[in-house]
Parts: sequence; C-alpha cells; structure tokens
Amino acid sequence: MAIAKVWIEEGCTSCGVCEDICADVFLIKDISTVIDGVNYAEYDTKIREAAESCPVAVIKFSE
Repeated sequence: MAIAKVWIEEGCTSCGVCEDICADVFLIKDISTVIDGVNYAEYDTKIREAAESCPVAVIKFSE
C-alpha cells in the first residue's frame, strides 16, 4: 500500500538526513517538519528510506 500520512514525533535532532533524502516531503526549520499538501504516495520509497535512516527513529507514516 502507498503511504497516506507522514509525521514526525517528538525527539527530532534536526540532523537533516530526512531532508537530504527527500526534500520534497521534509523541511528542516528549527526541527524537521513534514510539508503539507504533498502526494506522499509519489515519494513512498524515499519516505521509507528517510524513516529507516532517521538516527532517533521519529519519522512515522501510515498507509
């Protein structure tokens, strides 16, 4: 199934890994944020990669 929702839980360290992997979905301000209005299904592989690469495991998604 394709990803329908993406969020970041508390504990983000703003390391930038998620933005480096998928800047169309993730944006680093003070902390990492998810960009609204994105068709997450188009970035399914990169979102999964960002979640797996997150050093503090705070990137979550649902299908």
